[in-house]
Amino acid sequence: MSTPTPAPEKEAAPPPPPEPPAKSGRTWVPTLVETIVSIVAALVIGALLIALSDQDTLESASYLFSYPGDFFSNAWHAISSSYSSLVRGSIGSWERISTTLERSAPMICAGLGVSLAFRAGLFNIGATGQMTLGFLCAGYVGFTFDLPPVLHMLVALVAGLVGGALWGAIAGLLKAKAGAHEVISTIMLNYLAASILLFALSKDAFQRPNSDNTLSPPVHDSATFGSVAGTHLGVILALVAAFGVWWLLERSTLGFELRAVGANPEASRTAGMDVAKVFTMGMLLAGLLAGLASTMLVLGDQSSLSPTLAGTIGFDAITVALLGRATPLGTVLAGLLFGALSVGGVAMQASAGTPKELASVLQALIVLFVAAPALVRGLIRMRGGSGESTVMAKGWGG
Repeated sequence: MSTPTPAPEKEAAPPPPPEPPAKSGRTWVPTLVETIVSIVAALVIGALLIALSDQDTLESASYLFSYPGDFFSNAWHAISSSYSSLVRGSIGSWERISTTLERSAPMICAGLGVSLAFRAGLFNIGATGQMTLGFLCAGYVGFTFDLPPVLHMLVALVAGLVGGALWGAIAGLLKAKAGAHEVISTIMLNYLAASILLFALSKDAFQRPNSDNTLSPPVHDSATFGSVAGTHLGVILALVAAFGVWWLLERSTLGFELRAVGANPEASRTAGMDVAKVFTMGMLLAGLLAGLASTMLVLGDQSSLSPTLAGTIGFDAITVALLGRATPLGTVLAGLLFGALSVGGVAMQASAGTPKELASVLQALIVLFVAAPALVRGLIRMRGGSGESTVMAKGWGG
């Protein structure tokens, strides 16, 4: 009597890709409370700095115990006049609001690029270099080509997007194919982009005629965004970009892959995802958004290309993304806040005599408190959350 042959064992199916944990409708409330407390705490410390830097307040401190009213009156006057100037200077009129929106637009776009990379588990330090290549391409098309108005703007816009995207893709490819850490590669690419810009501005094709300065001609009027109610249309593009990033992350297959790889690259690779492709696409899209930020300066503000054009926007984008918790809506709100602080800081110095650097101090304090949620929860005696948080970059271990 023959023994029946056992059926062959089936191969184990690969584990499903890691789906980021679903959040209930109220899990954002502690995060919102922590952010508000962080801003308030930064304003309180800023108020102390304003009082201690006011000459009248310092003089009255010498006889504080004899006439305390003078000290507190002078301190209150310095604080209230400074903060009221900050508010009026940023949102006190439609002209001020327009300036704030235009100052915020590039920070929002670059911050979206950093946030998108965060969600894919990448720490993008290269927004400055990506912006540099973006406005180099957009500016060249803007002041060299001779095209009809709308077409000229679209071609220059696409050139800026392509320049930033290609520069970001280089860091993604280095990460995917060679294992180079994106922090190192993006920092090095920042220096390389600055050198390329300096080289370009030394050539006749980019040099402003009859000038020895490292400046290019401004883009033609036909290449500019145009404006509505005194605000250039780049602001609307920034908001559209935020919606696009939200849709990409929450409604698309690529967005699912970005979030899954950001949560656990090894599990995603086991589940059959092309992690190298995701890393490359994540950095390419981050560079594209940084390129969009650069067009705000060239096609929106009609600024000439110069070595200082990008300013600190590329690094401000990191703080905007951190404050916005790497979410599109949070990044937009953080960009608007930082834009208001930047514009209002100048008005604060002009009206109240408070150093405009205080606005930068406030930004740093806000991010410091946001980066230390345990400290903020201790200030308001709030219990810690469930441990769930937005997927962020893994740092040096990634």
